[in-house]
Parts: sequence; structure tokens; C-alpha cells
Amino acid sequence: MAGIGFELRKLLRTDSLFGLLRAYAYAGIISAGPWILSISGLIAIGIFSSNVAVPNILVTQFQVTVTWIMALTLILTGPLQLSFTRWVSDRLFEKRQDIVLPNFVGALLLVQLVAGGFALVFFGLLVEGATPVYRAAAIAGFVVTADIWIATIFLSGLKYYKSIVALFTLGYGVSVLAAYLLRSLGTEGLLAGWVAGQAMMLLAMFTLVARNFRSTEFVRLDFLKPGAMYPALIWIGLLYNTAIWADKFVFWLHPLTGSTVLAPMRASVVYDLPIFLAYLSIVPGMAVFLMRFETDFVDTYDRFYNGVRGGASLGEIARMRDRMALSIRTGLADIFKVQAITLLAMSAFAPTIFGWFGIPTLHLPLFYVDAVAASFQVLLLAVMNVLFYLDRRRENLVLMVTLVLSVPLLSWFSIGLGARFFGYGFALAMLLTLLLGIQLMNRVLGRLEYETFMLQ
Repeated sequence: MAGIGFELRKLLRTDSLFGLLRAYAYAGIISAGPWILSISGLIAIGIFSSNVAVPNILVTQFQVTVTWIMALTLILTGPLQLSFTRWVSDRLFEKRQDIVLPNFVGALLLVQLVAGGFALVFFGLLVEGATPVYRAAAIAGFVVTADIWIATIFLSGLKYYKSIVALFTLGYGVSVLAAYLLRSLGTEGLLAGWVAGQAMMLLAMFTLVARNFRSTEFVRLDFLKPGAMYPALIWIGLLYNTAIWADKFVFWLHPLTGSTVLAPMRASVVYDLPIFLAYLSIVPGMAVFLMRFETDFVDTYDRFYNGVRGGASLGEIARMRDRMALSIRTGLADIFKVQAITLLAMSAFAPTIFGWFGIPTLHLPLFYVDAVAASFQVLLLAVMNVLFYLDRRRENLVLMVTLVLSVPLLSWFSIGLGARFFGYGFALAMLLTLLLGIQLMNRVLGRLEYETFMLQ
């Protein structure tokens, strides 16, 4: 998210309550807007189709199919998400804009090849009882979604935040409309309508990139050359996405909590709705995360390294380091306080909201636990963000290994303890990784001057 601080500072220049509210609203939309639009789009398609696509199992098949597509494509493209963006960033620093577009095309073609092969096996051979139209739509949706993740992270690195939100709004608007028009065709119609919107979104993203980068070449694969990308970033991207979805897969695949919707795809009635609703609670925390770390922390970070490069005294550099550490502690404390207030508010109003939407209140205890786990995840993202700024890839890799091992293990163990403990495994894994991350971050900050000067 480096660079979003510039936009936030513009909104804060008015030095008014309205400017502050605009900045926080902007940060919340940028950080959570695409995700909220995605979930809202799927829910809207289900609501508009529930009275036509009979029985409701057809709507469930559609939603489960899209959920599995999102999960598998995020994991599949994880190795490229961070590493390719860093490669592009380095090329832009070298003023080599002419090779950005052909390599972007190369990345999309590579993803299409890998995702297409995977989708052909999964939806073409493994999914049981599906029609040819369903298989074709699912394969197309899988490939398009995989490309969208790469295009989204690419545009984020280029600071096109408003464009991303606008394109997600356009894409899911078209998806909802097309699915509504095709709803009488059942699962196949809903899926085809959703794919149409995603394809339009991808086309718009590619057009935006092509318009801003000119090149005489169509495709290049420079990013695949030996040593071109950082291996640690490849693994971090893969492990992070795997860990975030690991608890869902555990609940889907466990015989006590999951059920088959369209083999081999499964869902969990007891877990899916609470965990996805819980992620809505992190919007305030994500807004504070971006506000604090992309403004206050970045300012102190720039002062520290400008002092190093500018020949400041050791005492001045140490004071700058202390101010940077203080901005980190303040940012983490603010996220914690905002999320605590959000959780208290949700605990007060959640039963009423659940009643409005006809959601069984028996989901409430799991919802509260998952909301706490999601709050830990926001704090962990803040710690990872600091370590990325300090270029501590090894520490972030240690965190991701810890997370990807602990989430499925503790989630599986929590299921064995009974329904009262559902969700505690995910929350505990996030908490343990967060505490480890804080310890590693403090150690890096304590040795920052030494490593800055002596290890160059």
C-alpha cells in the first residue's frame, strides 16, 4: 500500500473534522471496498435469484462454486502477488517503464496457463454431476478471477486505488444484473452472469494499464529470469493466502462440520456465515491501519533514512528511530482501541441485526470469536507492513510459516473439542503469530542502527 499516504495527506490538509472523516472514509473504502463489493455482489445475486432458481440448492451451488474459485485462485496466484509487484516497482525505479506492459501481459498469460490447467482438472474432471455449461463457465471464471488478482495488486502498486474500487463496482454491478437476467437457467445462468461481470472488470483493468504504459513489445517474461524476483516474497504470498483460507478448508472438509454441495466442493453451514460476517467488523480497523501507518509511520520512517543518507549524528538518528518506534506503538494501540470499540458495538447490536436478516442467533458465539480473530489479523497486517518497509523479508516469512502451520492444526483441534470451541483455533493461531511478530519487530527496531550501518 506504499503511496496511499499521499492521498490521505491531501485529505488531511484541510485540518477540519470533515477532512478527517473524509480521510478515514477513504482509507476504509480503499482497504475493504473491493472485498465488501465482492461479498455484497454474491449475496445480492443469491437474494434476487432465491425465488426463481428453484430449489435453493442451485443458488447454494453457485455461491459455493464462486467461493471455492476465489479461495483457490488467491492461493494459486499468491506466489506472484508480492514478488511481481516488487519486480515492477524496481523496474519503475530504474526508469524502465517500456518493459512493464509486456511483462504484465506475460504475467497474465502465465497465470492463465497455470490456472487454466488447474481448472480443467478440477472442474472438468473432479467435479461430479455438473453439466458442460457449468464446467465451461466455472473454468472461464477461474481463469478470469486469477488474472483479476494479479491486475488488482498491480494497480495497487501503481496507486490506482480509486480506479480499483470503481472497477470492482462496475464489474459486480454487471455480474448482479447479468445473473438476474439469466437466473431462470439455474446455477449455470447465475455462474455465466457472474463471469460476464468479472470479464468486463478484467478488460477494464487491462485497458487502464495499457493506456498508461506504452511499449513496442507485446509480451516478455523478464520477471521469470533467475534472480529477478525475491524467493522470500514468493513464499510469503503463497503461505499468507493459504493460511487465511486454511481454517475454512478445515471446516469444509471435516466430517462433523462440512457437507458436500457439489463434490468435491463442500461448505460448512455452521462456520461460513459467521466468519464472512466477522470480516465486516475489520473495516474500522483497516481504516485506522492505513491512516496511522501510511501517514505517521511513513513520515518517521522517511526522516530516519533521510537522516542516515544525509549524514545526521548518531544521537539524532537514534532519536528518529525512537520516534518511528513510538509511531508504530501508537498505531497498533489505535487499531486495538478502535477494534475493541467495534466489537463492543457489534456485541450490543448483533442480535438485532441477525434477527432482521433472519440469521439464527445460535451463530452469535462463533461470530464473536471470529470477529476477535479478524481483529488480530488486522494487527498482524500492521506488523507485517512495518517489517516490509524495513525490508525484513525473512522475519515475515517466519511469521507466515508459523501461521500456515498453526491455523489448520488449531482449527482441526478446536472442532474436536466441540461446538463451543469453534473458531478458537483460528483466533489463537492469529494471536500467537501476532505476538511473535511484535517480538520480531521489536528486535529489528532495537538493532536498526547497527544493521543499517554495519551490514551494508
